[in-house]
Amino acid sequence: MDRNSRINWINRLILPALNVLSAFTATAIIFILIDVDPIEATQILLYGAFGYQEGFGYTLYYATNFIFTGLAVAVAFHAGLFNIGGEGQAYIGGLGTAIVILLLDPNTSPWIFIPGSIIGGLLFGALWALIPAYLQAYRGSHIVITTIMFNFLASSLMVYLLVNVLRETGQMQPESQLFSENSWLPFIHNIVAKFGFSLEESPLNVSIFIALLFSLLIWIFIWHTRWGYAIRATGLNSTAAIYAGIKPKRIIILSMCISGSLAGLVGINELVGYQHRLIMDFHFGYGFGGIAVALMGRNHPIGIIIAALLFGVLYQGGAELAFELSNISRDIVVVMQALIILFCGALQYMYSPWIIRTFAPIEKEDS
Repeated sequence: MDRNSRINWINRLILPALNVLSAFTATAIIFILIDVDPIEATQILLYGAFGYQEGFGYTLYYATNFIFTGLAVAVAFHAGLFNIGGEGQAYIGGLGTAIVILLLDPNTSPWIFIPGSIIGGLLFGALWALIPAYLQAYRGSHIVITTIMFNFLASSLMVYLLVNVLRETGQMQPESQLFSENSWLPFIHNIVAKFGFSLEESPLNVSIFIALLFSLLIWIFIWHTRWGYAIRATGLNSTAAIYAGIKPKRIIILSMCISGSLAGLVGINELVGYQHRLIMDFHFGYGFGGIAVALMGRNHPIGIIIAALLFGVLYQGGAELAFELSNISRDIVVVMQALIILFCGALQYMYSPWIIRTFAPIEKEDS
């Protein structure tokens, strides 16, 4: 294996593993400081995530959302853009999904309901990302600032709509009416039951396969199409991309719309697959978590799937920790996420110099 290949493996595998290990080590130190045995906490966390069927179902259910938002962040990253607006795009994407379902006749076939709800999520998520993309491309507004602002705008808009427009008649809860059963995505435990197998009930539904399908599509798009090449070229060096005939403004619009549409698919898992109605804050935390997932997964679909599974473990295992240990709250998951972002983002190359010197040293030429 030549030196460049070894450096690629270091950047894609060894560095992410060390960064995550560092984050977990820092978490263990925090556990010790608050008088929690880190070994016991780890056992509880892993049991909550994998130790029983319902827990494992929840782990995969949470991971599905992180696959969508991780892919969303990754596409923007490849274009050199930091899309921090996944929260708002997921929220508005869920609105698009709900509107399609609520407007269609309740007796409509599932073969129309389900594709229509997916298209609604994709379209509304893309449209919500289009405005910051336009402001970045044609007005010079920084994408980080505008996408953060649009997160707050999305939250305010959804509060207004769910309280004043979409709230079910006669109900005080700010949520829509129940979706038609024809629009519901099948639960995995119901599917396997038809084949004679038994699984404990959990929110896990077929949207996990939709997430895996979009992971494959993004891999093909980014690495095996002209548009994907143009996105990667722009992200690596926009000046060189211009000399190659690529128009960065178009790439900004394209990549941000794709990014927003992917984030908009969170509503497919949360609303169509589980809640079966439009509710407040169904998106909470997944957009920002997708940033850590993309960083940890090195913006590659395979890495994102693995990182999303880890975050699913943190979400479900963190809930188990909060339930079993009185001096730990669910907020410990936020702390873990923050540490992963710190080590996989700001400090991602902390170990790089000495690892490269050790495993991929510059070979001296014989004189």
